Amino acid sequence: MTRFYLVRHGQTAWNREERFRGRVDLPLNETGIRQAEALALHMKGREVAAIYASPLKRTMETAGILAQQFSLPVVPLDGLLDVDFGGWQGLSTEEAAQKYPELFETWVNRPHEVRFPEGESMEELRQRVTAAVERLAVEHNEQTVVLVSHMVVCKVLLCALLGLDNSHYWQVGQDVCALNSFEFSDGVPTVSLVNDTCHLKSLQ
Repeated sequence: MTRFYLVRHGQTAWNREERFRGRVDLPLNETGIRQAEALALHMKGREVAAIYASPLKRTMETAGILAQQFSLPVVPLDGLLDVDFGGWQGLSTEEAAQKYPELFETWVNRPHEVRFPEGESMEELRQRVTAAVERLAVEHNEQTVVLVSHMVVCKVLLCALLGLDNSHYWQVGQDVCALNSFEFSDGVPTVSLVNDTCHLKSLQ
């Protein structure tokens, strides 16, 4: 069996502004740093063999704070990169709705059908991240691994692990610096924790 802790990165300025981030390389803001520190303290004492993160600043910084707790390096992994929002990157939700009204309506009501302009489709993202995780499950058999990624990636991966198609995207919660947990045993995933933010209560 391989156990995974799946973490969404801490807050950035664009999270607060509700802008589509994607591959834009944003750092954590002060709140995001405190969130990652609170999560690291929450995870203290757990046995972890490896930490992988999307190579963007916000995920690498979150992972770096966790890594100090376990005295481990952070391994950047392209399979955990945020979805490529293409022409939506940098837009607010209101701007995306105004500029791409038909696609935005599809995003809200049928997210599984979406391909972002000059970017990735939700199905391509799903195939990319599930392939990366399945490979790590084999490489780290009988170990525990931390993955640090992004909201869309975490939500789509959890849909896949739960046996749900991407039409259920909006039903899966994933707050900033949330903790999720799942296991792979004989190639079969079991999800045990989704969107846990109890470690952030002291910051509220």
